Amino acid sequence: MKKFEKGSKKLTKAWAFYDWANSVYPLVISTAIFPIYYSSMTSSFANDAGDISFLGAYWDPTSLYDYTLAFSFLIVAGISPILSAIADYMGNKLKFMKFFCLLGSLSVMCLFFFTGPDSLWVALTFTILASIGFWGSIVFYNAYLPEVAFPEQQDKVSAQGFIFGYTGSVLLLIFSLAMVQMPEWFGITDPTLAPRITFLLVGIWWLGFAQITYRNLPNNTFNHKPEKDFIWKGLKELKIVFKELVNYPQLKYFLVSFFCFSVGVQTIVLMAGIFGSKELGLPTSNLIFTIILVQLVAILGAFLFSKLSTKIGNIRTLKLTLIIWGGVCLLAFSLDVNQANVDYYFYCLGILLGFVLGATQSIGRSTYSKLLPDTHDHATYFSFYDVTEKIAIVLGMLVFGLLIALTGSMQYSVLSLAFFFLIAYIVLSRIKATKFVN
Repeated sequence: MKKFEKGSKKLTKAWAFYDWANSVYPLVISTAIFPIYYSSMTSSFANDAGDISFLGAYWDPTSLYDYTLAFSFLIVAGISPILSAIADYMGNKLKFMKFFCLLGSLSVMCLFFFTGPDSLWVALTFTILASIGFWGSIVFYNAYLPEVAFPEQQDKVSAQGFIFGYTGSVLLLIFSLAMVQMPEWFGITDPTLAPRITFLLVGIWWLGFAQITYRNLPNNTFNHKPEKDFIWKGLKELKIVFKELVNYPQLKYFLVSFFCFSVGVQTIVLMAGIFGSKELGLPTSNLIFTIILVQLVAILGAFLFSKLSTKIGNIRTLKLTLIIWGGVCLLAFSLDVNQANVDYYFYCLGILLGFVLGATQSIGRSTYSKLLPDTHDHATYFSFYDVTEKIAIVLGMLVFGLLIALTGSMQYSVLSLAFFFLIAYIVLSRIKATKFVN
């Protein structure tokens, strides 16, 4: 296998192509097809109160699904720093990335076997494993960024990954939606078969295209030669990195800011569909159209903001996106189900959201990469980045749910997220300019 030099176009494109491979999971499985399929299946065997039986108790189907995802996030948050430290010590990030990719893709394919109440355990078990596989592989994937690209390239390369991801996932989603909405075109008569086939397609797409990345990424870049007690040594590595992180103000400020804006970004992404459905009364077709619209606009946003960051710097660019995110919260708060043409306002909101979604994610990733000290422990450092995001998701969902319970409306929940963007902006302002971050 030919080894490409750091910074070469072939190496950076091969790295970015993993976004093309894996992004079908969060769009098709987490956002679009599987939640709708899960909802329709569970409603078919729910009791008169709308609850379903699982493990000897009755649950609200949506709550059970939310708890399942939250459990997977907690597992990833718990194991990723430890595994990342071991991977850094042993120098085998690629093997860990391959393992989690295989776990995630095979688990997604196993969702094909969720066909009714007797196989509910299949849906929940493999939802957990697929989530662990996806987020676990992302930790090691992100950790490769400072090893494949030089600091001055990282904004562009990070954005390229998200552009690949949005493009690939939209293509598969459109094909999947065609199969689900018009199964007769494909000779499918069983209404449950079309969405289940999409689960197989996602797993095959993810695992298949990942091979392009695997063939070109380096392994053991720093020629580590681990001793036998690698687990203990890896834990010591984790402790060292944690101490460095706490004592390194630039990274500390960024992670605090990243935590705050992740609360807002991830909660909006996860709850936008429910907000449109329950708060604004929009039909499923409108919501799916908005999801596709967001993905397409995000491609443009990631590209334009990566260009902007080279002119005004990462911190100023991120601060601009946070201002726009705050505007998204205020606009969403102003929407009302009784407004004329509320669906068009929701589309405009989706366009604005998509414009900053890819930008915030790609610039956030590259900024963190640039702020890292001169280190070999990239996976360990990025595991803290990942854990920060997971805890932010949990907090965001708790705040969102609590305010719904207190006010009976999602609008005040959305408005509260503007506060997190404000805090993120203030903390981000404390980061000092460097050669590559200003």
